[in-house]
Amino acid sequence: MNALAATSRNFKQAARLLGLDSKLEKSLLIPFREIKVECTIPKDDGSLASFVGFRVQHDNARGPMKGGIRYHPEVDPDEVNALAQLMTWKTAVANIPYGGAKGGIGCDPGELSISELERLTRVFTQKIHDLIGIHTDVPAPDMGTNPQTMAWILDEYSKFHGYSPAVVTGKPIDLGGSLGRDAATGRGVLFATEALLNEYGKSISGQRFVIQGFGNVGSWAAQLIHEKGGKIVAVSDITGALKNSNGIDIPSLLKHSKANRGIKGFGGAQHIDSNSILVEDCDVLIPAALGGVINRENANEIKAKFIIEAANHPSDPEADEILAKKGVVILPDILANSGGVTVSYFEWVQNIQGFMWDEEKVNKELKTYMTKGFQSVKEMCKTHGCDIRMGAFTLGVNRVARATILRGWEA
Repeated sequence: MNALAATSRNFKQAARLLGLDSKLEKSLLIPFREIKVECTIPKDDGSLASFVGFRVQHDNARGPMKGGIRYHPEVDPDEVNALAQLMTWKTAVANIPYGGAKGGIGCDPGELSISELERLTRVFTQKIHDLIGIHTDVPAPDMGTNPQTMAWILDEYSKFHGYSPAVVTGKPIDLGGSLGRDAATGRGVLFATEALLNEYGKSISGQRFVIQGFGNVGSWAAQLIHEKGGKIVAVSDITGALKNSNGIDIPSLLKHSKANRGIKGFGGAQHIDSNSILVEDCDVLIPAALGGVINRENANEIKAKFIIEAANHPSDPEADEILAKKGVVILPDILANSGGVTVSYFEWVQNIQGFMWDEEKVNKELKTYMTKGFQSVKEMCKTHGCDIRMGAFTLGVNRVARATILRGWEA
């Protein structure tokens, strides 16, 4: 089942539990606006190249739409639609005043030079500058993009609208980016994991963790969990996978990964098949890479007692059913990885106020939001007698539905 079908299915189940009117349900599912643009740029060799860019603005009942822009060869409208919809529910679960959006350009950033990426970003911004904005739609980095990409968007947008640092988040610190933003999603994963384990009388210390994905989110989660006394017994990235049942030396692995652009070749652990990472023996499994990795083919073999979805849509609904029968507790993506968008909200607030916070304040506020989010989800679980994923979806959908009705937008 693809991401769009799975997300829509979860939404419809939540709508049934909430008893939403069918017209309201339909209007909440339909995107506010879908944008598709052609971006033609001169390449460094003088030839012209064309790329297709997308922006899906899903819902703005609770505030400006918010979501990343990804540069990837397989960017397609269905995936962007699913991720835009997920952002709507995620911002509502986090209780920050945003709606959901997502965007992307179908390109391979690894095959483009820095100057080509800059030209592509500026052309894309020229095509959508009148559709994004501080109080309309606020992009952020995603797969294949970074703070430099956001700096180019900010500069190009400002040519049309005046200096507007709040139009994007995830910017470099020197252009109004927030302290703590780089680690935010990984730190949010730590806080969400702590909240879940506390429910079961456990703490991070002494638990065995497996982390699939050692990019920004996975590496920060690994570092922060390690600092709290958690034992990371296996990790993987696109270069390979490692296992050490006594616990991997994470500070050494971080140094190795930075120097070698991946974990391959690290001497402090046994190298294993990347395909086996999800079924390694552990207490807590953290998929922090791609979507759809936990499915009916491997769900039965998963040994973890808890799964923390640091990636977007890593488990499909069929896997959910199998894991539920096994008693595995899943902390869903729209709660577990909402630390990034929460600190993006803090960055936006700081830009609008023109007053920057120190990192301690950012991290303290993030912990408050993540913990409150978890408690609100647990309340919905009790009210509707459902699992945590459905608790999160009912919480998010209910908040958006209420805002829609209060604004007089229901059909």
